Amino acid sequence: MAAFSFLERDRSIGGPGFNRWLVPPAALAIHLSIGQVYAFSVFKNPLLALTGPDGSHWDLKAVGYIFSIAIAVLGVSAALFGKWLETAGPRKAMFLAATCFGAGFLIAAEGAAIHRLWLVYLGYGVVGGIGLGMGYISPVATLIKWFPDRPGLAGGMAIMGFGGGAMIGSPLATKLMAFYKAGGHPAIPSTWVTMGIFYFVLMMFGVFTVRVPAPGWRPDGWTPPLKAAGMISAHSVTVQSAMKTPQFWLLWLVLALNTTAGIGILEQASPMIQDLFHGRVLAVAAGGFVGVLSLFNMAGRFIWASLSDFIGRKTTFLIFFLIGPVLYWFLPLTGSSHMDSVALFVLMAGVLISIYGGGFSTIPAYLRDLYGPFDVSAIYGRLLTAWSFAGIVGPLIVNGILDKYVAAHQAKVNAYPTILHIMSVLLVIGLVSNLLVRPIAEKYWMGNASPIASPLTPELEKSRG
Repeated sequence: MAAFSFLERDRSIGGPGFNRWLVPPAALAIHLSIGQVYAFSVFKNPLLALTGPDGSHWDLKAVGYIFSIAIAVLGVSAALFGKWLETAGPRKAMFLAATCFGAGFLIAAEGAAIHRLWLVYLGYGVVGGIGLGMGYISPVATLIKWFPDRPGLAGGMAIMGFGGGAMIGSPLATKLMAFYKAGGHPAIPSTWVTMGIFYFVLMMFGVFTVRVPAPGWRPDGWTPPLKAAGMISAHSVTVQSAMKTPQFWLLWLVLALNTTAGIGILEQASPMIQDLFHGRVLAVAAGGFVGVLSLFNMAGRFIWASLSDFIGRKTTFLIFFLIGPVLYWFLPLTGSSHMDSVALFVLMAGVLISIYGGGFSTIPAYLRDLYGPFDVSAIYGRLLTAWSFAGIVGPLIVNGILDKYVAAHQAKVNAYPTILHIMSVLLVIGLVSNLLVRPIAEKYWMGNASPIASPLTPELEKSRG
């Protein structure tokens, strides 16, 4: 349709002299919006308090599935559409992301209003999750093409917005729910309608301002390396071949385990700090804690990914998996029954969430180093199924253990050492997986060597079709 012709890829190519630093704000507009999913924990207690027409209530595990479905669908949709967005372009992908993400809130609002959990699953989980997947991968792939000289920085700039989404989403949701409740309106449905509209508008800013580089473009003064250096390959690998390499599955494990552990804190952040410091930390302060975690998440995504440009991706993940297990193991000791230090709990949790976020922002550059630029979007999309796995397994571990303690009439606070120690063990397995990563064997390279240039050379653009 002519009305939507501005979404076509050829309408979004940056012209001669275009400043690549104008692209990060477009990516941030998308990621700050869809990163709201990290603030989901502020809805958990209000959702548990909702009463159906028959007086029924939803339990913790059922409510936890909302977040799990959203993250699972994110990974699946990224895997399915990763190849498509290379030809469709980021503007079309971002528009579809905005539409699905905004519509997901509206559908979920209706589900909350009539107390139909399946409708919340459909809206926030499935439809919104598609918006998450489309909105997540497109800005990352676009920025990596604009910054081939600093792929870690590029990934960090894009993905830090996703980590910072809760910084906006948590206080916004808390204030909106309080506002509508005080006005006698249903708090969650009204809040979700408002947020759906707000985020759609914000994401459309990214749609209109994003650009892609012209074929063969490269930064002034930058020459792509022609020889492999350490873990950085001078050749490209297709997505089909990448799936056959052991490195892909090792990195899949690395991302899945790091993400599962991080979700163990994020998905339960607000209730966890209230349980560990019962009576000292109330709901409003817990919402602030979610916002603080968002700052650590956002900062970690930028700082760790940028650092990886200098120390390497493998070394960066080595640091994650050496620090992480120790902090997860000792985190429950900061609670009221032991050290009773809110500040230490917040600091340790913040460092862990920075590692969680840093894993997401460093992995795209890790893939580009190993597999080259040709199919990196599609390879990245397939790898994000690890996030789908973690989005299901992480909350299942957390909510399943918590529900067992509640069913046994034990205090929920006693469940957290078990939960966090499991996360510690998972990161030790991630450490081993990362240590096993090696450069890609020559048999997997594309037939014609592809220098590490970004975007693709005209010849590769033509061969892609």
